[in-house]
Amino acid sequence: MPTRRRAFTLIELLVVIAIIAILIGLLLPAVQKIREAANRMKCSNNLKQLGLGFQNYHATMDHFPAGYVSGPQALNAEGTGPGWGWGALLLPYLEQDNLGKQINYNLDIRHGSNAAARVQRLSVFRCPSDSPKGGDTFAVVDAGGGTLTTVAFGNYVGVGGTEEVTATPDTGNGVLYRNSRVRVGDILDGSSNTIFAGERHSGKSPMTTWVGAVTGSSNPPLIVGYDDEGPPTLILTNTGEAADGRVPNNPLDHVEDTSSRHPGGVMFLYGDGSVRFLRHTLNPTTWEALGTRAGGEVLGDY
Repeated sequence: MPTRRRAFTLIELLVVIAIIAILIGLLLPAVQKIREAANRMKCSNNLKQLGLGFQNYHATMDHFPAGYVSGPQALNAEGTGPGWGWGALLLPYLEQDNLGKQINYNLDIRHGSNAAARVQRLSVFRCPSDSPKGGDTFAVVDAGGGTLTTVAFGNYVGVGGTEEVTATPDTGNGVLYRNSRVRVGDILDGSSNTIFAGERHSGKSPMTTWVGAVTGSSNPPLIVGYDDEGPPTLILTNTGEAADGRVPNNPLDHVEDTSSRHPGGVMFLYGDGSVRFLRHTLNPTTWEALGTRAGGEVLGDY
């Protein structure tokens, strides 16, 4: 007599599918948390590597790199180029000496001889939690929206101080501003109390790069009614005054502000090479104080 095989009933199959769906639902948040923890660690390691680059640059040159290099027509006036930023100046100290040798730092970023170098994707300048919609590069535009050139995207920007880096590129009270040559001895607040660089994510600041302040460029706002920003905002940020409320990841969505896809806050590099995760609940007064190199502020626990 033939043996009958017992098959799954439709109800049993649906129960199994439901159980699998429940298990996936329970496991997915845990997997996402593990992935984010790994991304956050990688982001922190990137900033620590940049910190080593800053220190080694200072050891060689006896000052930190400029926020960016450009010939100003007058104090705080429009720049005339070449525009290379602190990230590009650090390349030889980030095990990217070969790329640095491809750059003619005396010529403008837009010059044809620098075409290959300016679009290089560098993982040390990229937070793994961020995935720019435009990919690894973006078009830099002028005030009329016309394309000037294409450069590589990067997630990390230097801190120019309190004031807007577009309006006051030469008089920043932070560490990185136009043609700056700040030394350790100039950081009177202490390097452990002064932020050098922090994150930006592409959703809030799509025109961010490691390359530099592209001469003649404009950084369009994402919010209708905000003003266009200038070339310095491609690589620099400012804290604003405490009254502005521009803490990390603030809801104002200025394209020059710091931001991150890490839940709850933003990663920052300090002058002593340490990296800290600052939450968006940070006191604005503390935030302003961290951006200055010689403000004389007293910082408590934060």
